[in-house]
Amino acid sequence: MTLVTQTTEGGGQGIALRVLKTYPMEIILAALVLFLIVMAPGFATTGNILNVLRTVAMLGIIAFGMTAVIISGEIDLSVGAGAALAGCIVAWFAENFADAIGGWNAVVLGFVVALVVGFSLGYLTGRFRQWFNVPTFITTLALFAALRGVANLITGGFPLSTFPSGFDFFGGGYLLGIPVPVYIFVLTFGGMHFLMKYSSFGREVYAVGGNMEAARLSGIDIWKVKSLTLGLTGALTAISGTLIASQIGAGTGTTATGMELDVIAAVIIGGTSLFGGKGRIWGTLIGVLFLGCISNGMTLMNVSEYWQYVVRGGIILGAVLLNQVLERVR
Repeated sequence: MTLVTQTTEGGGQGIALRVLKTYPMEIILAALVLFLIVMAPGFATTGNILNVLRTVAMLGIIAFGMTAVIISGEIDLSVGAGAALAGCIVAWFAENFADAIGGWNAVVLGFVVALVVGFSLGYLTGRFRQWFNVPTFITTLALFAALRGVANLITGGFPLSTFPSGFDFFGGGYLLGIPVPVYIFVLTFGGMHFLMKYSSFGREVYAVGGNMEAARLSGIDIWKVKSLTLGLTGALTAISGTLIASQIGAGTGTTATGMELDVIAAVIIGGTSLFGGKGRIWGTLIGVLFLGCISNGMTLMNVSEYWQYVVRGGIILGAVLLNQVLERVR
């Protein structure tokens, strides 16, 4: 009887350990939500939950693309500036072409241009890495500064807010009681999850990030794969930047300041390895929701903004250490 009891207890502990190893951030996110429901006034209200989802939607759209970039062994530090530039491009077209082709046509044209610019800059970043062997960390760091400058040149340093009536619906409106950006967030998650888990391109991304030389010898065009992941992220950045411009009602060069750090943090918290070859879109979803909940919860609890930065920094470091520890015991 004692032997059976010990075996059962051991089996239960083993199952619990396996669950913890497999779903560490899911468990931590659930614990965080329960804590905030108890400690943060108003956290569990429908309005607040929708507000959290709207906020993380802009971040998550880019983070899903960034996951593919980091899995491929690269990184993009320019996404915050890219989002600002996209919003400024759309706003500039809306202001300067509305009389000639109509307000909505001008917005659509500006959005298409922003998409093309975002994809092209990302794709060329990958090719620049191939042609000149300059790490994407350096290239995108240069873009980080340059794109902010271009955004401010386009706007003259002032917000451009001449949008057609109804444009604010995309960033600030509701459809069936749910913020419109959340729909785009969910669609992006579904698309990237399918792409990375079930498509040949997704398998190539993992192969390139895991062992670039082995991937090359197996016939994979490694630089095309890396360039496409960066281009895809650039396009998703343009979508997010347009949604932000719609939400705030203006295109401005100061939009999305520091967003690149939150994007990378969400990806790392979700378990993606900075060394490439490992990561999940689902994990990034958990990372995005975790950052959104912790930021919203601390605001509701009246935590100083300065302490919020300290806490978030500690959380990022803790997530990296947790992933390292779990990797060793798996």
